[in-house]
Amino acid sequence: MAIKVHDLKPAEGSTKNAKRKGRGIGGKGGKTAGRGTKGQHSRGRGKVRAGFEGGQMPLHIRTPKLRGFTNPFRVEYQAINLDTIAESGLSEVSPEALLAKGLVSKNALIKVLGRGELSGAVTVKAHAFSKSAEEAITAAGGSIEVLPKPWGDSPRPPAQGNQHTNR
Repeated sequence: MAIKVHDLKPAEGSTKNAKRKGRGIGGKGGKTAGRGTKGQHSRGRGKVRAGFEGGQMPLHIRTPKLRGFTNPFRVEYQAINLDTIAESGLSEVSPEALLAKGLVSKNALIKVLGRGELSGAVTVKAHAFSKSAEEAITAAGGSIEVLPKPWGDSPRPPAQGNQHTNR
C-alpha cells in the first residue's frame, strides 16, 4: 500500500497546540494575557516597534555614524620609479637632488619603485625600496642606501591630529 500526502501527519507528541491567550478570566493566560496592567504595551493598538523609546531619540539614531577610521600612524611615501631616475640623468639620487629637480616635495619620505629600467650604475638614497627596484639597481651595478626615518628608531611615527581626529 502506497502512502499518500493526505496520510502524512507529524510524529506523536512532536507538536503542541498554541497557548490561547486572552480568552477570559476563567483560564490560564486570561484577563491581561501576560501583558501586565495598563500602559502602551498592554493595549491592543499600542503596538510598539523594537527599539522605540517612547518618543525619545532612539539609540540607533543617537549614535554617531562612523564611516571607517583614520589611522593616526599612517606613513605616506612619495613614489619615484626607476624610469624617472633614468630620465633625470642623476648619478647620485637623494631626496635633496630630487627636490632640486622638482620631482618630490619638501620633507617627503621617498620610496623607490621598480617600473622602468636603469642603463648605468646609480647610487640611490631613499627611505624605502620595493624588492624589484632594489634588484634592478644592484643588477645595473648601482647601490642603495636606506635613509633613517625622521622619527628615529620607533617603528611608527608619532600620532597625527588630536583627541578628536579619529572620531
